[in-house]
Amino acid sequence: MPLTRRHLCSMIPAVLLPAILPREASAQQDSAMPSAMYPFEKLPVKVTNDAQYREALKGKLATGESLEVHETTLPPGAAPHPPHRHVHSEMWLIREGTVELSVNGAVSHLGPGAVGFVRSNDLHGIKNTGATAATYFVVEIGPGVAT
Repeated sequence: MPLTRRHLCSMIPAVLLPAILPREASAQQDSAMPSAMYPFEKLPVKVTNDAQYREALKGKLATGESLEVHETTLPPGAAPHPPHRHVHSEMWLIREGTVELSVNGAVSHLGPGAVGFVRSNDLHGIKNTGATAATYFVVEIGPGVAT
């Protein structure tokens, strides 16, 4: 079967795509957060409402997603903010204490070593329900994460 002009023109995107993609990937890689280490004792402590927190990471990954990681410490009975929704996904890694994590009305109590995850746009909130301070890491990834 002979190749027509139409067949040849339909192949152009397939031929050019590999030449374009590496440049875009390279540009994303260049503007992405670099590999780095963040010693805990060097992370400055900030205070907001009843919570103390330490920002560790904030920026864009080489694959294009936004990422933020911080550690929060809440005194007994405290919550960092009312339940809310947002576009990005969020994960909590509980280090100390006991927290109550609510997701779309379902409540779970989590202690040290537990992990909680909330996908995009689910209503969620966290509160320290223990008698001592609760400390946890928050990992936020996706669109809407402040960079």
